[in-house]
Amino acid sequence: MKKPIVAITIGDPAGIGPETCVETLSQKEVYEKMNPLLIGAEGTIKRAMALKESNFKLNVITDVKEAIFKFGTIDLLVTGEYDCESIEYGKVQKLAGQMSVDFVLKAIELGNEGIVDVVGTAPIHKEAIKLVGIKEEGHTEIFENNTESDFGLTMFHVRNLRVFFLSRHMSLRNACDHVTKERCVDYLEKINQIFESIGFDNPKIALAALNPHASDNGLFGNEEELELIPAVKEAQEKGLNVVGPVPADSVFHLALQGHYDSILSLYHDQGHIACKTLDFERAITITWGLPFMRSSVDHGTAFDIAGKGIANYISLYESVMVAADYWDMKNNR
Repeated sequence: MKKPIVAITIGDPAGIGPETCVETLSQKEVYEKMNPLLIGAEGTIKRAMALKESNFKLNVITDVKEAIFKFGTIDLLVTGEYDCESIEYGKVQKLAGQMSVDFVLKAIELGNEGIVDVVGTAPIHKEAIKLVGIKEEGHTEIFENNTESDFGLTMFHVRNLRVFFLSRHMSLRNACDHVTKERCVDYLEKINQIFESIGFDNPKIALAALNPHASDNGLFGNEEELELIPAVKEAQEKGLNVVGPVPADSVFHLALQGHYDSILSLYHDQGHIACKTLDFERAITITWGLPFMRSSVDHGTAFDIAGKGIANYISLYESVMVAADYWDMKNNR
């Protein structure tokens, strides 16, 4: 059975990404499921290996063909030479922003060319990448724009919860205006397409409600009546197995119990709070719709603990392991 090549970008070198990458690639089961390599800077990874007291061999490469993919060796694809010693843990720095962007763009290049199958990303810092002129809000937008993808759908995965988001980084007031029948139907169709591609037959998708109690027949808002109920009806007429709108205070619990294969959440915090409360460390992100699979941790650079050797690697570990599982579902069935 073929294993995917998984490229993991090490994130902002002033954050916890490098040390969590080193610890993730110190787990034998990672190599059993995939062929992993890091994309980063040699000085940064050497510092992280010293911090974690790693005795693994470091194989510094400039071409994926040079990777060994063997437990006990960390393959590191470098993107250039940087003054790594000048990087201070826990601070926003222009060089750190430039490095993190270079790592991501290299991973996208390899993914676009089909050289790697999955890209996993450690956290970057939004302020740092702004210092080098990046206009996108974050990782997902950079991936979308540099792959010329028709769409990029963010999915949270935690335990058996799979949650998509109708909107992400916008104010709650704007997010409410973003809830339209047309947009919901479009997302529901894409979710159905994604799940069919990984082997789900007639996946059951729940559309979350916007208002308390799904508005109680108009007592608490009219978005359900005007937008969400018509969206569900249209999706059903198109042959999709969609239910809802389901009140948000119960839809995540019901999905956890196995009633739904996935949920379309209507705004950022509606789904994030549920998933992160369930299991903060194992709540990870998969981005669908790109030419390759992309996964990410769902935490930031954690500048307050960077360089102290106490960062928990589980989220990064989980993100690449889950992505490898989804890749396997899509390619080895």
